[in-house]
Amino acid sequence: MSTSSSTAHLDQDAREALAAELDALHAEVRADLGARDAAYIRGVIKAQRQLEAAGRALLLGSRWKPALAGGTVALTLSKVIENMELGHNIMHGQWDWMRDPAVHSTTWEWDAASTARSWKHSHNFQHHTYTNVVGKDRDLGYSAMRVDADQPWRPVYLAQPVYGMLMALTFEWGIALYDMELDAVKRGEKSKAQARQELRAFAEKALTQLGKDYALFPALAGRKGFARALAANVVANLARNLWVHTVVFMGHIPEPAETFTEDQYENETRGDWYVRQVTGSCNLDGSPLFHLMTGNLSFQIEHHLFPDVPSSRYSDVAPRVREICGRYGLPYHSGRLGRQYRSVAKKILRLSFPGGGPRAVAPAAFTPARAPEVPALALV
Repeated sequence: MSTSSSTAHLDQDAREALAAELDALHAEVRADLGARDAAYIRGVIKAQRQLEAAGRALLLGSRWKPALAGGTVALTLSKVIENMELGHNIMHGQWDWMRDPAVHSTTWEWDAASTARSWKHSHNFQHHTYTNVVGKDRDLGYSAMRVDADQPWRPVYLAQPVYGMLMALTFEWGIALYDMELDAVKRGEKSKAQARQELRAFAEKALTQLGKDYALFPALAGRKGFARALAANVVANLARNLWVHTVVFMGHIPEPAETFTEDQYENETRGDWYVRQVTGSCNLDGSPLFHLMTGNLSFQIEHHLFPDVPSSRYSDVAPRVREICGRYGLPYHSGRLGRQYRSVAKKILRLSFPGGGPRAVAPAAFTPARAPEVPALALV
């Protein structure tokens, strides 16, 4: 059972009651999906493609500074939206209910170095199954950073504030290689044939990405504009990587986010799983535009509770989830990006050194209140 100092007051009956409420909320949202949701995702796809086309077109004239600046901004925004609101969420299967091959998890290939197949196994299965379980969730520090006091300290962690920033700038490439789990070949958990197949798929995807951004489109800007167009593509990719890394880290490892041992994960019930998703995630406060640019992963709690629900519904669901958490005495962590960033930076610095601090004392016993009448989800 996933029990921590902040959830020890919930006995198994309370956890199962919590699961029943959250299951009902999930079913309610799924039953309500329809035309407005389909219009939303198609509208985002259209806007993203228009931004990318505008950025590419402006960079054809990159020898002129206004075109260079405008093209770089438009291309950066298009890459962020494509990765966050489109790629991540479509490949989660959030739009599979539409049965439209254009927005289906089995057909979408995103503008990132990772192949869709490799990423879906690592993220959709491993991360969302073992969220914040030390030793099982490979996304927890990506085996490169110490982000929990229970992780054994090694001298290399003294440098993690420095190499952590380098990892942020090259995030898509690091993730692409990491998700293939080539080290599993040495452990006998993956065959050499499978590893070679994944490496070939990665090489093909990498050549496509490199050729598109660093050869083809810069060349279209002509001899005089090539260097500037190339630089614009580099900046757009670096900015996208830094933003994606920031959103991911801010949602999973601020100081309030809890981690779990493999023993806590064993024999976990549906209620325990829900508790782990809530306490292991943190939301980010912001405007609708901010939420769009994060792929609605600013609602990280709701995403981990309902990963197959369309991201556009998280803003509707969040007040309901917060209310349910309040009645069960569950922490619901949410804050502005700056505050969460400072929390993560301090944590990474603190855990660069040996130690990490004691765990909090469990609160007194708690009995959840009866569920009140809550309005149905807004339809507009």
